[in-house]
Amino acid sequence: MINFTIQHEKYVGIRLDKFLVSNLSEFSRSKIQNNIRLGKVLVNGLKCKTGYMLDLGDKVEFEEIIEKEIENKLIPEAIDLNIEYEDSQIIILNKPVGLVVHPGVGINRGTLANALKYHFNKLSKINGNLRPGIVHRLDADTSGIIIIAKTNQAHQFLANQFQERQVKKEYTAITWGKWNPTTGIINKPIGRQKKDPTSFCVCENGKDSFTEFKYKKDLNHFSLVSFFPKTGRTHQIRVHSKYLGYPIFGDKKYGGGKSKAYGFMSEYKKIYSKLLDEFKGHALHAKKISFIHPETKKQFTFEIELPNRFLHFINSISAIYE
Repeated sequence: MINFTIQHEKYVGIRLDKFLVSNLSEFSRSKIQNNIRLGKVLVNGLKCKTGYMLDLGDKVEFEEIIEKEIENKLIPEAIDLNIEYEDSQIIILNKPVGLVVHPGVGINRGTLANALKYHFNKLSKINGNLRPGIVHRLDADTSGIIIIAKTNQAHQFLANQFQERQVKKEYTAITWGKWNPTTGIINKPIGRQKKDPTSFCVCENGKDSFTEFKYKKDLNHFSLVSFFPKTGRTHQIRVHSKYLGYPIFGDKKYGGGKSKAYGFMSEYKKIYSKLLDEFKGHALHAKKISFIHPETKKQFTFEIELPNRFLHFINSISAIYE
């Protein structure tokens, strides 16, 4: 179950289906509308039509319909977790590259959710049995900070901050190319690609998406860049980076894989192809997060260092061009 509380006047008078589409980017419009019609979406505990107009204080409950091949029982698995911080309300993990956050179509084992079920006896149940404690997500090949809620109260408190865009996030990436300009904000709407619903693109009919960027370091044909997403669209940083012509290194889905390396002369092509083979996933890391702590009600900021795969890449590039 995914829960929202309407706390901002900007959502007053907006259709229920439109609100959910703008806040649940992982689900298609048709799936959201179908869930509403099937009574899987409640407002203040009652079934509503797709055109219901939201009001302040409304409590929206969205129940995802899980496809039949996914069991509704999460299997605990002894997968190692990098726990960076823990208290009575939250856990902060350093998610490794390649780890899927929760079960989905065709995936019901080997996820972060399976590991959480094994390591922790009690976590938030707000998002259902398949997503214990999971407040937000990272792409499988994105590493870094992810917050887990231990209690329903903490989960709801954090979810409201994500919904109202009060959580400040910083990502570090290695991209192809040299950024010009070196700072700015990418204000381009993002939507699903018609030919491939698992991919996204900048399009006129997409959802409003804002990403601030800041160039950090020159790496010859590459750049070290910090991203500060203001919205939380699926694949947002990856899509915006590609749109400007600087795809993220190793991001095959959005033009940052070997197809990019093949555009260089033979000497560089071999070097960069080898680096791509050595690098795990794509070069995007959730480095820093800041939010109001659900218990202390004070600003809480946490930061973790770049993973070794980033450092190895940077050192390798520096050695090549010394």
